[in-house]
Amino acid sequence: MYKPALVSTLAALSFLPLVGATDDNLEGPEAIDTVTIIGNRSSVADVPGSAHIVNAEELAEFAQSDVLRVLRAVPGVYVQEEEGFGLRPNIGIRGSGLDRSARIALLEDGVLIAPAPYAASSAYYFPTQRRMSAVEVLKGPSSVAVGPRTTGGAMNLISTPIPDAMDANADLRLGDHSTMDAHINVGDRRERFGWLLETVQAQSDGFKAIQGPTGGDTGYDVRDYVAKLQLDSASTSTIYQSLRVKLGYTDQLSNETYLGLTDTDFQATPYQRYAASANDNFQSEHEQYQATYVIDTNQNWRGEVTAYRNDFSRNWYKIQSAGGTSLNNILVDPTTYATEYGYLRGSTSPDDAIQIRANNRNYYSQGVQAKIEWDFGIGETDIALNTGIRVHEDEEDRFQHQDGYRMQDGVLILTTAAAGGSQTNRVSDAEVTSYFVDSEIRTGSWIFTPGVRFEDIDLTRYDYSTADPTRASGPTRVRNNSVQVVIPGMGALYRLNDQWRLLAGVHKGFNPPGPGSSADEESSVNFEAGVRYQDEALRFESIFFHNDYDNLVGTVTDSTGGGGQIGDQFDGGGVVVSGLELSTDYSFDAGSFDIPVGLNYTWTNKAEFENAFDSSFDPWGDVAIGDALPYIPEHQLRASAGLHSERLRLNLAANYVGKMRTTAGQGAYDPQETVDSHLVWDAIATWNFTESLSTYIKIDNLFDETYIAARRPAGVRPGLPRTAYLGLTFSL
Repeated sequence: MYKPALVSTLAALSFLPLVGATDDNLEGPEAIDTVTIIGNRSSVADVPGSAHIVNAEELAEFAQSDVLRVLRAVPGVYVQEEEGFGLRPNIGIRGSGLDRSARIALLEDGVLIAPAPYAASSAYYFPTQRRMSAVEVLKGPSSVAVGPRTTGGAMNLISTPIPDAMDANADLRLGDHSTMDAHINVGDRRERFGWLLETVQAQSDGFKAIQGPTGGDTGYDVRDYVAKLQLDSASTSTIYQSLRVKLGYTDQLSNETYLGLTDTDFQATPYQRYAASANDNFQSEHEQYQATYVIDTNQNWRGEVTAYRNDFSRNWYKIQSAGGTSLNNILVDPTTYATEYGYLRGSTSPDDAIQIRANNRNYYSQGVQAKIEWDFGIGETDIALNTGIRVHEDEEDRFQHQDGYRMQDGVLILTTAAAGGSQTNRVSDAEVTSYFVDSEIRTGSWIFTPGVRFEDIDLTRYDYSTADPTRASGPTRVRNNSVQVVIPGMGALYRLNDQWRLLAGVHKGFNPPGPGSSADEESSVNFEAGVRYQDEALRFESIFFHNDYDNLVGTVTDSTGGGGQIGDQFDGGGVVVSGLELSTDYSFDAGSFDIPVGLNYTWTNKAEFENAFDSSFDPWGDVAIGDALPYIPEHQLRASAGLHSERLRLNLAANYVGKMRTTAGQGAYDPQETVDSHLVWDAIATWNFTESLSTYIKIDNLFDETYIAARRPAGVRPGLPRTAYLGLTFSL
């Protein structure tokens, strides 16, 4: 149930151990205020596990605003487009599942950022990529330190830091589909006080066209604001202390739908939308509050406490059914459901034939996180010991209704306005206490990182009568479930010399069940082993991974298109996911030009069920031994190259995604349950007028590849067509 803001400060203690505390591992007043997991790119070389960082320079190469395009550069990460702009990404790691990024630990500046990380982890809110200065991804034993979802790994988005001195930056762009985008920040740091103000203002009319006489906008409007303040102790102080405050607000309006197309309509006009989706829109607000106190003796220990609160509300008003038939059934078989298919396309229908649901939900998550890092030595062995605690709570409040419409010659006419809460009226919450002990042990050429996490999770779901919108009569049913779990992990790295390293690790994979769920917790044993090379010009890494699930859990959401009630969970039993991740980059020196090249490849040689069972969960269906998991391609590849001089920078990237199933299966591919392979090229050319002023032309999907991005939850969904932008950047 909702609790006052004061409780948010007292109700949670969370711990996030750090491999590197700041962008340059600095101490004292110069330390950058953002919280990182890895620290910087050079730190990755000595992480005894799979870890990647996409730093500010790499983000700037393609001026990315779509996090899915950013993550193509990280092997072992699977992404699925939804609306083409990356506003609501689906991200999975090493076969963990992609839906709504719900099965990874998602953080911003070291704080869990999903709307309700335990009670409802589906990330309908995702931080605005434009204001991020780096993206960190941990996939091996290192992810145990972050928790709680360790099956796949963790992703930490690092926001723009307070600058070291007075600085102002602006990136303004115009593009196809009436796209306008502005990213502006200004900040300063003095001896004891630093500040930053930042905003992203973005809008687009979208690249799809709605059928019918009224047409409609299929784009988005995003307003994002962040303020940061930092107060440090005097430079003469024996002990460094710092108070850091971060405030954020984001609102978004997206005229987006879950209604896709039939295969025939996609082939004819891939960027159309049916008339029945004309009223679909997503509205949301997100508020972020964060305060951190840091103390550092500048000797052998450092402490940190962070209090945080995130509030998120959203209402996705979108078509649910036509003529009493689910959208997916209509689009899979438009011949059998010809009448209903006609309603979708604009044919006149009876009253209430079109049902549009107001998916109205409110979330909060809150906590205080505390940790202590202690460095000491025993003989020739150096030990960094980290320990901490998290007490956290979060909540999802569903208060949904469903209106009836008549389709009248391509125009939707409201015929029944339902009362709030008449469709779904329930609250799910979580109260969590977690502890963590982690250490990094360096002895000779070895680095070991043993760690263990304990999660104590209490989950409750309150179901209220849909005829009781005020909830005055109390819940009609209360369901409780609790989980206590120990999550161990161990990584090891051996330095062959200054360039070569061998690494291996094993850890427990864990995902908690949902509130009131009868499903077991998700658990697995995850292994990895590999080799890493790094010098001034060349970086290479090859890692084999093997995730052995005791139990894979599937969760019904609107976005999966799964059967059953939203929130229902299904036990999938034993599953094995294994593969190979390769990444390399090298910079050639060609006189006045640098030529950077990069390659990232993921080969998922196995992702299949090890047992047979019948399931009403649509992405699985009736499963046979050896059936492949849906939305896991065998091959993924990203190749990039650039040509950089003092004034001119050209960058080109090719992104390949192999064929994948949309429903568990094996043998011959069913065309209606397949997303075909596709290759998409992105390019950007930047010209620097001065050190402070530059312009760029950016083209996503350079060769205008028409491809299917997904077939869920209802019908074929297209990827972004060729989209060009003209930008201007200025730095003080």
